[in-house]
Amino acid sequence: MPPGGSAIRVLNVAEKPSVAKSVAEILSRGGMQSRAGRSRYNRVFEFNYAIGAQACHMLVTSVTGHLMELDFDDRYRRWYSCDPAELFHAPVRKAVPQDKQDIKRTLEEEARTCQWLVLWLDCDREGENIAYEVVDICAGANRNLNIWRARFSALIPREIHEAVQHLARPNKLFADAVDARQEIDLRIGASFTRFQTMLLKDAFVLDVSGEERNMVLSYGPCQFPTLGFIVERFWEIQAHEPEEFWTINCSHTSDEGTASFIWIRGHLFDYSSAVVIYEMCVHEPMATVQNVRNQEKLKYPPYPLSTVELQKRASRCCRMSSEHTMKVAEELYQAGFISYPRTETDSFSPNTDLHAIVREQVDHPDWGTYAQRLLNPEERLWRNPSNGGHDDKAHPPIHPTKFSTGENNWSPDHKKVYELVVRHFLACCSQPAVGAETTVEVDIAGEQFNASGRVFLRRKITWTFIVMTHGVVHYFQHTPSDSSLFRRL
Repeated sequence: MPPGGSAIRVLNVAEKPSVAKSVAEILSRGGMQSRAGRSRYNRVFEFNYAIGAQACHMLVTSVTGHLMELDFDDRYRRWYSCDPAELFHAPVRKAVPQDKQDIKRTLEEEARTCQWLVLWLDCDREGENIAYEVVDICAGANRNLNIWRARFSALIPREIHEAVQHLARPNKLFADAVDARQEIDLRIGASFTRFQTMLLKDAFVLDVSGEERNMVLSYGPCQFPTLGFIVERFWEIQAHEPEEFWTINCSHTSDEGTASFIWIRGHLFDYSSAVVIYEMCVHEPMATVQNVRNQEKLKYPPYPLSTVELQKRASRCCRMSSEHTMKVAEELYQAGFISYPRTETDSFSPNTDLHAIVREQVDHPDWGTYAQRLLNPEERLWRNPSNGGHDDKAHPPIHPTKFSTGENNWSPDHKKVYELVVRHFLACCSQPAVGAETTVEVDIAGEQFNASGRVFLRRKITWTFIVMTHGVVHYFQHTPSDSSLFRRL
């Protein structure tokens, strides 16, 4: 980057209006001016800033996702203009649709007066593809633009200032990968949709009227195979013929509680045989303990949080759909409370200051005490997070980026998702839980039954145990006496 000199004009483009506003507010520290662009939804924010030693007049605006659409040339758009198979080789082109022409004009007008273009699109392949769509428009209006890429994962001051002070170049290979995927989806989807719609409409008499006469039997390269899996599983369920079976269970009740024993045979499909064995056990009900096995068990902390794992845990524990979970997580990200929620990465970079993230949570009324103990070396609770083996090279695992005890505009679901993210992060930085699993095998009239249970082991230090209930990871201490080991089975 050139040092010093007079102020240059820098056009900054974000992926969404809300992200553009957040970036502008952080960089200007609230001292920005706002004016309308050609699109009423995509405003332009102006303020002065310094990138390194270079004085800059910053203009921050946005697109709304993809700026361009991929389609066939006009001569191939009519359904009966060609054989559907020709669509696998027909020319395609990317163009800005009519509803985004105003955004295009804003970018062109602002780019003509600027020397630099800084791309603030999401740091994944899709974001890189949108970035090059912006480059095509802006470079078409000003070929002398110096093009830079800002890489960030959270809308918080530390990350945004770090990103703008360490600008990089956009990655054309990532953008090309998305172009290839879009072209494959277009060719397969369009050709098969036309083929099966024309074939089936001509092969069957469809009793439809009105708008349904123009019914399209759509084919999606991803959705259609998925539908096949669902239908196949439905057929398996329909073809299943249930069969009655019988099992024998026994239990032992004492002052300590009830222990349930499971039959080693599992179950029998023959009723007469099950009844005979049951009567033998009733006739000789004395149980003889044949074996007692004690085994230490470790419950390891979870891997750092990825998108899929966030959706699984929110669905299982918070009863939130995947779509709603991502909507809430996206809103928390745009408000700066969590990192970018769409990531495949489940391992932290060695350069990540994990202690600083934990330190931000020490004042929380619910998990603050545990966060403090986690940072205390004498407690011996800290453990560097495990490596899950996945890294999308774009974003870190999902983690908290700003402290909150709950904002006024948060819904209960916002609180649940934020709490899940924070507690999961604290859990993955914790030592594994340690317990003892005891298995007891008994004999009743020649039949084998067993029961097992887990209890905490007594240690010289107090171990932290991690338990998931109602979507929340709870941390607590327990040091029971050694004599409780068998009684709590």
